[in-house]
Amino acid sequence: MATLKRAASRRFSSWRSQWLPIVCVALAVASPPAGSAQTLSEYGLKAVFLFNFTKFVEWPNEAFAAPNAPLCIGVLGDDPFGELLDEAVRGEISRGHPLTVRRARDVMPLRECHVVFISRSEESRVAEILEELDGVPTLTVGDSQGFARLGGVIGFYLEGNKLRFEISHSAARRKELKISSQLLSLGKIVEQRWSEH
Repeated sequence: MATLKRAASRRFSSWRSQWLPIVCVALAVASPPAGSAQTLSEYGLKAVFLFNFTKFVEWPNEAFAAPNAPLCIGVLGDDPFGELLDEAVRGEISRGHPLTVRRARDVMPLRECHVVFISRSEESRVAEILEELDGVPTLTVGDSQGFARLGGVIGFYLEGNKLRFEISHSAARRKELKISSQLLSLGKIVEQRWSEH
């Protein structure tokens, strides 16, 4: 089992070396490269996107204890990434911040994270989780249906075999997050229905 994990990790590292620059450019100027979803698993690609989102979002200064403090990516609920997310951020720095990953079953340990991916396992309580994170400068990301419309900031969805994302700009503003125009131009801007919940 350990041998299989090491082999999978090597394959991902190789994929990251080959595709990460392309995905970075894709996030900057276009949609993800055609066929990339077949090159790596859906959640492998989402892991790379989570890393890249950190380069296109600006957090308020008070979100960090120090200018070089770590930028934390949290995973709430069942972890669909396995080692893929750790591999995507290993040794990486975003906006001067080294990246770390934290996992939890409860929201409270993740409130200090700068990005929180809310797993599909938490779909039945997404509105409750988002309410708990309201007022916290956290980039909330999920792949439950209608995630951004419920008040999350970025929601993944599949269009054919291509990975896309919706952005609730109003949710980002409420959290004092500044999303670059480049990222906004790549996502589908949606009206969020936070006030209904």
